[in-house]
Amino acid sequence: MAPTTDEATIAPRDVCIVGIARTPMGGQSGSLSSLSATQLGSIAIKAALQRAGVDAAAVEEVYFGNVLSANLGQAPARQAAIGAGLPHSVVCTTLNKVCASGMKAAMLAAQSIQLGQNEVVIAGGMESMSNAPYYLPKARTGYRMGHGEVVDGMIKDGLWDVYSDKGMGVCGELCAENHSISRAQQDDYSIQSYERAIAATNAGVFQWEVVPVEVPGARGKPSVIVAKDDGVDKLDAAKLRKLRPAFKEGGTVTAGNASSISDGAAALVLVSGKYALEKGLTVIAKVRGYADAEQAPELFTTSPALAIPKAVKRAGIDASQVDFYEINEAFSVVALANQKLLGLDSAKVNVHGGAVSLGHPLGCSGARIIVTLLGVLKAKQGTYGVAGVCNGGGGASALVVELTPTFAASPALQYSKVQAEEASCSVSVGLSASESLSLYSRIQLQESG
Repeated sequence: MAPTTDEATIAPRDVCIVGIARTPMGGQSGSLSSLSATQLGSIAIKAALQRAGVDAAAVEEVYFGNVLSANLGQAPARQAAIGAGLPHSVVCTTLNKVCASGMKAAMLAAQSIQLGQNEVVIAGGMESMSNAPYYLPKARTGYRMGHGEVVDGMIKDGLWDVYSDKGMGVCGELCAENHSISRAQQDDYSIQSYERAIAATNAGVFQWEVVPVEVPGARGKPSVIVAKDDGVDKLDAAKLRKLRPAFKEGGTVTAGNASSISDGAAALVLVSGKYALEKGLTVIAKVRGYADAEQAPELFTTSPALAIPKAVKRAGIDASQVDFYEINEAFSVVALANQKLLGLDSAKVNVHGGAVSLGHPLGCSGARIIVTLLGVLKAKQGTYGVAGVCNGGGGASALVVELTPTFAASPALQYSKVQAEEASCSVSVGLSASESLSLYSRIQLQESG
């Protein structure tokens, strides 16, 4: 097969992104809450492979992020891989770097390719915050007398700063104070995030990213096809501006200008330049550089401003060459503070919305923003993009991508009807490939009806 990417632009050990997929972002107890994180991970992995045109048997390793692993069973990444039809020979590792898990997975996958250890690797992340269990910390040793404590696993392991023993939102309040960012600015940013996500959804931009998910109906009811992010339609600007502070009396961070609790998964297929050329794969983008940074735990909100310049330097480019950024919106103040510290034009940051409007499934988001960044670069005719995500404990990760000339020049952003139909049918929960009615057609009927 003749290569579909100019050989002159691809070196043998270049890290090439050849397939991507993400599920819709489901809200708390929302459209995807009946599915486990590992089921969502399987859906994203299988769709990404099919879109890439890569045989599952060719995958050598899987790195997948997951934060709230309690009650999922052993080795969540392994479960997601086998559920996607990957062979038992595939090596699998589950990563927990809190919100940066999915991005760190991509970084480790890239390293393994650059070192010549692998040719084909799956990276990404998954989370079902809706299914995070509650804990009975003293149940093993026994409750002898009196009332016992029940601990929310989602808050304990995902949303709590262990060093100050406070919610992560308190760190958001500190960030707002340190960088003089007002409640009004945060609310304005949140509304902008929703408006951008709504515009991208209405324009069909996310169709390139999202693999529709069929969720089985309960008690004999028909299944429902989920093809759209739950949170996009929930904007009420007037109500948002009236919400009470969530973490501090007289504070500025609210449920409306923070990211939402969500369920979802995202996956990327990474291959070496040598493999891409030999197999004639369309290379979407190359991974040019990446970096991590750390500072005091309570200052994690601005750690992307430390990681991003390091990643850009390692990519061998100048910041002036970066066309678009994705900075995960853990809170609106996070995006605002990092924009301010890095001197970024807001028109180049999160232009299709972000975690405030789309949702923030912890282990998934680092991978999701890479997927969205690729769509932004294609839609806006950019070449270089940077994704950055902060994580609890004081850290952040950042990754630089370069869209390839071949993909940039391709006429259509979204996958074709045939690709959408094949990917949707084969990865859906509870739907065999032999069933007669395709998901693609049913999505059209569901939306029109």
